[in-house]
Amino acid sequence: MLSVRLPEDLEKRLNFLAKKTNRTKSFYALEALRRHLEDMEDLYLAEKAHEDFIVSGEKALTTEDVEKALGL
Repeated sequence: MLSVRLPEDLEKRLNFLAKKTNRTKSFYALEALRRHLEDMEDLYLAEKAHEDFIVSGEKALTTEDVEKALGL
């Protein structure tokens, strides 16, 4: 179960959409999550991986280094 407190402007928009389309607010909240969660995962997990890499002190490889290591 998840409970979310929405800013007033979003609450009004969501109420309006739900009433005009005879769907529930939950329907639209779930739809928004389905459509945007993958992009958010990609962004935030990539940012975290980059931060972890920087902290590790590991040396970055050039494209040429990777191609050479893979025999390309």
